[in-house]
Amino acid sequence: MTTEHDTTPPESLLSAQAVRAAFDTPWKASNEIIRLMMWPLIRLTFMFSGVAWGSGWRLYGLPIIQKHRRSTMTIGARLNLRSTARSNPLGPNRPVVLSTRRPGAVLTIGDDFGMTGGSIVCEERITIGNRVTVGANSIITDTDFHPLDARHRFEHPLDGATAPVIIEDDVFIGMQVLILKGVTIGAASVVGAGSVVTRDVPPAVIAAGNPARVIGELSTE
Repeated sequence: MTTEHDTTPPESLLSAQAVRAAFDTPWKASNEIIRLMMWPLIRLTFMFSGVAWGSGWRLYGLPIIQKHRRSTMTIGARLNLRSTARSNPLGPNRPVVLSTRRPGAVLTIGDDFGMTGGSIVCEERITIGNRVTVGANSIITDTDFHPLDARHRFEHPLDGATAPVIIEDDVFIGMQVLILKGVTIGAASVVGAGSVVTRDVPPAVIAAGNPARVIGELSTE
């Protein structure tokens, strides 16, 4: 037997719907109280990092922002980041990390982006479209971090190869996914939990596995 599950957020924190939700799901009420208490610290963190604050942002816990002063990090409206174990039942094992590591690196995130735990690490260019959701503890990176050649790695340990990553609109990425350099994930596709994405994913498909491959198609109607 199933019961109706209302996923629509209350219009007001003082509404009857909000009071009922707080009674039925007290951990959510606790999360909201903590979010509001941490809001000034989170605002200051983004300000000192040189990242413009967007409209409608909801951040649960303090993310880690590592922005190179000569890089660009742009984030759209209605950002939703969950950086504490209490903020999501999947239990993120650490805060969200947003990192641009080199001069000239460009990280662009569109509107309505959501992420729980995990990292986005950009050394060249990562572009994420609108309405993209990233599951708990996933990693998106455009770099190998370290060179493959042993001598090069010893002499220049942080000089790994890079290639841009593009994640188009309406993509859903499951938990504990690893997305590697040079990958494009097409609009409205789904990447299954635990996948390692090493090559392009077409639009409107389901991809899963290590390495990820297309296992199904989605309706575009």
